[in-house]
Amino acid sequence: MADRLGCRKGIRVRTYLVIMDETDEARKALRFASRRALTTGGNVHILALVAKQNFSAFGAVQATIEEEARDRAEVLASSAAGNLFSESGKMPTISVKTGEGQAVIKDYLGEHPEVAALVLGAAAEGQPGPLISHFSAHSGSLPCPLYIVPGSFSNEEIDRLTA
Repeated sequence: MADRLGCRKGIRVRTYLVIMDETDEARKALRFASRRALTTGGNVHILALVAKQNFSAFGAVQATIEEEARDRAEVLASSAAGNLFSESGKMPTISVKTGEGQAVIKDYLGEHPEVAALVLGAAAEGQPGPLISHFSAHSGSLPCPLYIVPGSFSNEEIDRLTA
């Protein structure tokens, strides 16, 4: 059993949680987390979120829509995990959860005390997204540090920062 800093039997294993979607900022957050995991001997957890549908269709249609959304999220997370594995030789943990993003992440952190940091990517321009806004406003009550990777960073800058 791990404690909240990822310590198992005196060995510290840092686990970085990345929220994966189709955005460039999510890919940058994953790059940051994977590079940190490589330099610290840690792990990466990829969490893909599937939003609950805000409309109600006929039973079979609703089920099909929800299943297709979950399938897209699984393919996205698996693809990101495969890329990470090909670069680092380490396979991340993949989870796909349905629900409101902030609540799902909070629950995930509560269920996974081994997570040592939540890593989010910020857009290169404009206002912060809802996850960054929420978690930065509530960072004092998180069970782990929050890392926000600037969207303006290049891959080379991320690599230098995490070396």
